Amino acid sequence: MSQQQEQWKSKIGFIFAAAGSAIGLGAIWKFPYVAGTGGGGAFFLVFLLFTLLLGWPLLIGEFTVGRKGQTDAISTYRKLAPNTNWAIIGKIGVFTNFLLLSFYSVVGGWIVLYLVEALTGRLSGLSQEAYGQRFGEVISNPTSTLLAQLIFILLTVIVVAQGVQKGIEKASKIMMPALFILFVILVIRSLTLDGAMEGVKFILVPDFTKLSSETISFALGQAFFTLSIGASVMVTYASYLPKTQNLPKSALSIIVMNIAIALLAGLAIFPGVFAFGLEPNAGPVLIFTVLPVVFDQLPFGFFFLISFLILFLFAALTSAFSMIEIIVATLTKNDQKKRKKYTWIIGLLIFIVGVPSCLSYGVMADYKIFDRIFFDLIDYLVSNILLPLGALLISIFISYKVPKNELFEEIRQGSSIGKVAFALWLFIIKYITPIAIIVVFLDAIGLLDWFIR
Repeated sequence: MSQQQEQWKSKIGFIFAAAGSAIGLGAIWKFPYVAGTGGGGAFFLVFLLFTLLLGWPLLIGEFTVGRKGQTDAISTYRKLAPNTNWAIIGKIGVFTNFLLLSFYSVVGGWIVLYLVEALTGRLSGLSQEAYGQRFGEVISNPTSTLLAQLIFILLTVIVVAQGVQKGIEKASKIMMPALFILFVILVIRSLTLDGAMEGVKFILVPDFTKLSSETISFALGQAFFTLSIGASVMVTYASYLPKTQNLPKSALSIIVMNIAIALLAGLAIFPGVFAFGLEPNAGPVLIFTVLPVVFDQLPFGFFFLISFLILFLFAALTSAFSMIEIIVATLTKNDQKKRKKYTWIIGLLIFIVGVPSCLSYGVMADYKIFDRIFFDLIDYLVSNILLPLGALLISIFISYKVPKNELFEEIRQGSSIGKVAFALWLFIIKYITPIAIIVVFLDAIGLLDWFIR
């Protein structure tokens, strides 16, 4: 290991940072609206099964590769498979995270703007239709959206520039517990509403008549992508781990936290949605347009709305930290003297590349590529092509390029995993996971029905 390679200061610090990377907008923003359109409880049950049976093994795999490599993502694949082209996985990861943060920071900017809107009293006393209209006005203003996106990126850069221990770990140790505490408060308040139990039943009681192939593929995609799997983020984070860390247990801790936040998000939102007779299938704007209506009708609603938006911003930032870290680690090669300089340069470039996405709902709304606005195009490219491709290649790499005995020895360090459990894990990675990823990928690009026929 390079003498300049940083490590996490504590086990809990790593778990909070990795969980923060995994949770992000996927669990809080995307999960409720996908669950709302996918039938609620049935979707959640399938998502839960996929997360445990497929997401957990692949997360362990990324941890194993990362800790064994003890360096940045690209160098890790070169180190473990010398004189081959497998470093392409790390390159795809770096490129994916760069593109992902370019449009993710736009949504982060929306949260900043909504927080300002709420603090100045402009998010109160409106009808649901008026909230939807207000959201459209907010995200279409080019000046404010660009400024908000820049603020979000600056917050990310300031933390990551401080390093793994002093920046990412320190911030995550504060943000993740605060996230859980605020969510629990919101859930308790939401559950006290008249008619709240209908919302609880919606998210917890499965109605299998609402299951479809689309719902199942959505749940599988959600299980993979909310865990930051496929972009080598977890490979990078695991490279800072000591050999004493229990990888399966750490991965399970992150899985449990991810499921818990998704469930808390559902329990915070759907009881209010049903209590006030709103629609659970409002789609991607669910949080931005429905929640203000709910909070507006509650005692101390202003406090709860502000709390939720701060929580939402925390979650977005902890994911953004991991996206930019993989790029920084690759360029600095663990030379900490270069960290601040490269972090600021990368942040500036991400902002510039993200400008078209930021303006996609305003002055560039009429500019479309493949019948998609720029924001949707980048989102589609990352979520439906690059992430599944990265996850598929990682599962193949683990299965066929890293010697079986080396995998076993690496996982055993810090854990007491036996040969039977290891064999089962490897079987899932080698056979089940690739098939599942290919199914999601084919469904995402519209070819699954053609293959079935």
